[in-house]
Amino acid sequence: MAEQILDSIRSKYGAVAQSTLSSDDDGVRAVAEAFGYSTEELTSIPAEANMGLSCGNPAATAHIRPGEVVVDLGSGGGLDVFLASKMVGPQGRAIGIDMTPAMIERARANAMAGGYTNVEFYQSTIEHIPLLDASVDCVMSNCVLNLAPDKSAVFREIARVLKPGGRVAVSDIALKGELPEAVARSMAAYVGCIAGAIKIDEYRAGLLAAGFEHVEILDSGADLNAYTKVENQSGCCSPAMDGESCCAPAPNIASLHTELNDLLKNHDINAAAASVKVYAVKPKATASSPCCGPSCCA
Repeated sequence: MAEQILDSIRSKYGAVAQSTLSSDDDGVRAVAEAFGYSTEELTSIPAEANMGLSCGNPAATAHIRPGEVVVDLGSGGGLDVFLASKMVGPQGRAIGIDMTPAMIERARANAMAGGYTNVEFYQSTIEHIPLLDASVDCVMSNCVLNLAPDKSAVFREIARVLKPGGRVAVSDIALKGELPEAVARSMAAYVGCIAGAIKIDEYRAGLLAAGFEHVEILDSGADLNAYTKVENQSGCCSPAMDGESCCAPAPNIASLHTELNDLLKNHDINAAAASVKVYAVKPKATASSPCCGPSCCA
């Protein structure tokens, strides 16, 4: 089942990566703005880095400093990597990890077009991050951890690559209630960032079990229906409005959109799911790190 899920995710997001979706599209830009990106941020990076797949703006709560090494899990076209690259400066590094070959190709093309010299992109699942132990200052992710079949493995990998005192800043979908059975059992809903989400308490427990402290998970209050601003989009949580994809995907992807569209017409996802801001700290070797999450650090 896990491999089936990963294959479906690769196919769907591969189709998105090969599309023309970008910040030049009003709907795509509107989705990003609805989840916390400013117009200035979006115009400061390649338009093709944004495909309307976000559910938050993790760089806004990551407290990124010059010279740091920052990693984005599920980096897509490079949106958050490029924002982080400006924050870490020429002495730092911003690294993207994504398992979809077409996404890596698109991100690297964006990096070349934008003249970025401090970014890197690697193809890998996020359960197996291709980086050394204790080599990263901050790990970000944007609406991707919900897709991982083994979330505990992801939490352990994040802890492994972070330096002592390193931090996690994630935007994700998490559950605040029970999903309707039809949604919970749907592969389309899983690939669409809904059915694979876990409850907020389970999310917190997973991070604590991986050794993190100062764990905060805050409901952003964002309306998940914002994804419908992008007509015909085949992105995260955004079914095609008419059942057809602007990305001309393979038939199985179109069927996933049709099924997800039908599910969302009949169920209010906002009642059970939320866009959340996640923050946590890996303990220092000698003392605990001070809290600097979204609710206790200006």
